[in-house]
Amino acid sequence: MNNKISNWYKTGSPWVWLNAGAVAISVILVVGLLSLIAIRGLGHFWPGQILVADYAPPNQESRLIAGEISDTESVSASRLEAAGLPVPKGMETLTRDLLKVGNRDVSGSDFAWVIDLWLENRRYPENIVALERREWGNFYGYLTSIKQNGNIVTEGDAVWPEFQKRLDRALSIYDEIYAIEKHEIGSVNSRLERLRLEQRGLELNETATPQALADIEAQRKVYQAEYKVMEAKLGDLYVAFNRDSLVATTVDGIEIEQSFGKIVRAYKPNAMTLPQKMLFYLDKVAEFITDDPREANTEGGVFPAIFGTVMMVILMSIIVTPFGVIAAVYLREYANQGWLTRTIRVAVNNLAGVPSIVYGVFGLGFFIYFAGSQIDQVFFQEALPAPTFGTPGLLWASITLALLTLPVVIVATEEGLSRIPSSVREGSLALGATKAETLWRVVLPMASPAMMTGLILAVARAAGEVAPLMLVGVVKLAPSLPLDGNYPFLHLDQKFMHLGFHIYDVGFQSPNVEAARPLVYATALLLVVVIAVLNLSAVAIRNHLREKYKSLEA
Repeated sequence: MNNKISNWYKTGSPWVWLNAGAVAISVILVVGLLSLIAIRGLGHFWPGQILVADYAPPNQESRLIAGEISDTESVSASRLEAAGLPVPKGMETLTRDLLKVGNRDVSGSDFAWVIDLWLENRRYPENIVALERREWGNFYGYLTSIKQNGNIVTEGDAVWPEFQKRLDRALSIYDEIYAIEKHEIGSVNSRLERLRLEQRGLELNETATPQALADIEAQRKVYQAEYKVMEAKLGDLYVAFNRDSLVATTVDGIEIEQSFGKIVRAYKPNAMTLPQKMLFYLDKVAEFITDDPREANTEGGVFPAIFGTVMMVILMSIIVTPFGVIAAVYLREYANQGWLTRTIRVAVNNLAGVPSIVYGVFGLGFFIYFAGSQIDQVFFQEALPAPTFGTPGLLWASITLALLTLPVVIVATEEGLSRIPSSVREGSLALGATKAETLWRVVLPMASPAMMTGLILAVARAAGEVAPLMLVGVVKLAPSLPLDGNYPFLHLDQKFMHLGFHIYDVGFQSPNVEAARPLVYATALLLVVVIAVLNLSAVAIRNHLREKYKSLEA
């Protein structure tokens, strides 16, 4: 028996099964984690039923409440007793529900914990309305009338059809206002600022001739005239935008008046069919991906953060790849393989283990305070004392992460170069090619899959970094994208949003924790998807290069 076990161990089968089990457990854990994030995050966008019930705790007066059940948990009776709540005798645990009651402008809080046992006379009225607002979160209640310029124009059963028609009108006007404020007026302001800086530059260089100043002033008047036309149009739009309002009551009879301009979406979840709920769900997911954030980042979308993350990773890749490849080529192909080269390799490997926050501090001190301030002194004197590049921005964040991931690219490229047989180099040299031609036309193409491997590892690490970015360019809210239609189109000096920092901000800095929690899961899932897409794109390029140069390796 012992001999059989000994022979079985010698075959290596136990280690195969051990490795297979470890891989299976890892896959299960990863799939489970992603499933949890997806369920918690994506489930947030499904329109939940609005419960209306009488809440009657023992020895307290019953009151009417309404809301969506967001979460349910079991709580011990002793914990409730410590909080001063009466607990029925003989019960060790009770179920409590986290109710999203909305109406923060009325009650002061979006959420409330209620004991499930004390909810009586539950019902789901089909005429209750959920209003998603630009401020104060959701409103749950009943529509009573519609006003135009302060006068009631519709009430009773005709309110809902008329409400939808006027809401569509208000949303259409909002889109026009948004386009004028963010794009058209932004473009004019950008051109006016360039004129101001141009005039300031002429004055600093003492080249401000009367003709040059006159030309600048004439151009400024043209832009100011455009601005006044847009301002007048904007004023008319705001008058039309704020024309209509609605009167609604909460379930406990409190009446509020709300401008249509403050409403994003309105729906009756208790009366929606399954196809309607699916369309609503897709619309909410699309809004989350393509819209700007609002309500302290707890509502709306995360498109600026997606754009900022992808833009930063692309710039980082453009910066780190040539430097990493050049360093690896020098160390492998040109440097004498002595103690100095070995020391450099050890230093490069050690740099890969330096905490990322150290790179952030270095980027802040060297790139921003030193290099950025010097650039401002030389090229942007007219903008001083306001900094241009002497402040955190997209460029410095990309360079800092390029420095952070540089060791990864160097090591991966060196390994790729070392796997190329010396016979390939010798054959190229024997045919009359120079060393540079051999390197450029033979060696580097064959090592390109290894370069892409290094880039994949660099992207995987850089895309999820947060700590250094907090020092060199990321901010809580920057709805203006670093790439737009205003000269110079790509604004490398501009601060930007990032999905990783957005998760940190929403999860740990939000004043409304319960509202923010589902968005933390949704944004985390989105970050995983963005990193996966970036990595899969690089993997596809690497596989193409590997197939292309397979004949050379053979």
